[in-house]
Amino acid sequence: MRHHPTRRAALALAGAVLAAPPLHAQGTLPGTSPGTSPGPWPEAPLRIIVPFAPGGSTDAVARLVAPGLAQRLGQPVVVENRSGAAGALGTDAVAKARPDGLTWLLTFDSHAVLPALLPSLPFDLQRDLAPVMLIGGAPYVLATRPDRPYRGLGDLVAAARARPDALSYGSTGNGTIGHLTMILLQARAGVSLPHVAYRGGGPAVTDTVAGHLEAMIGSAALLAPQIAGGTLRALAQFGPARLPALAAVPTAEDAGFPGLLAEAWWGVLAPAGTPGPIIGRMNAALRETLGEPRLRQQMEEAQQARLVLSDPEGLRVFLDRQVAVWGRVVRENGIRAD
Repeated sequence: MRHHPTRRAALALAGAVLAAPPLHAQGTLPGTSPGTSPGPWPEAPLRIIVPFAPGGSTDAVARLVAPGLAQRLGQPVVVENRSGAAGALGTDAVAKARPDGLTWLLTFDSHAVLPALLPSLPFDLQRDLAPVMLIGGAPYVLATRPDRPYRGLGDLVAAARARPDALSYGSTGNGTIGHLTMILLQARAGVSLPHVAYRGGGPAVTDTVAGHLEAMIGSAALLAPQIAGGTLRALAQFGPARLPALAAVPTAEDAGFPGLLAEAWWGVLAPAGTPGPIIGRMNAALRETLGEPRLRQQMEEAQQARLVLSDPEGLRVFLDRQVAVWGRVVRENGIRAD
């Protein structure tokens, strides 16, 4: 799929910071006061709905936290995959569930793109879902084969200027954050790279390693094994700072594109109307679970995650920002779901 970005869209967003605003884990949770218990927990199994197929990073995070949550909340916790429509099917199931603390959504960065990408959604993200926690994020990374002549992002941009529409790149899907990031990059740099949209990261990685694509963009978690193994070379990372595991890889700002930030992220939400004390207790249980050194290490190594562990208000502010910024990119460039 080829897409020619508009420079107007990029300039309008040139100063936008797409990463999370400063978030803090401290403070009183909704429905609680200092020194008090957040309240009783429903005595029934809990469901964490993952709106994607098994095997992805969101599924992995859900299964990582489920045992710790069950231990802390005193109830069984079941992970349920409901994939389809870019995450909309599983999200709709949570939006329409009873707000009794038994159903939760663990979702990914594509969540913020849904309203613009799928205008006929049967739910409203900000009205029908209550924020619980922004778990954390990992930067998107642009990578190529090591035998390509590019040593950094500037080299790829220069080659694209010399050969318009000749150098294709892949992403994990049309309208994903990776795709939208490349739209902004191309408009800022004044170049055009044909886009090849894949249904998932595996096929995109395979074709990039095989040389069928000039480059691909994906989360650090997706590309880190190939980068570490030498089958891919990272050209740039789109986080606010360099990951320790990719300390030698410049950020987009280092490469001359300040403000061009894009991170994969994981967040937990509940049906709107879920009582504040229940949301507060889930937030506390998540924070304790992910605060364990073993789980924190797994998140940082397997998912390349920068843990945030926000309070509910932190996720609300973050989501509002993500929906506004990425929605604008989708609308101004006429992006539609495949």
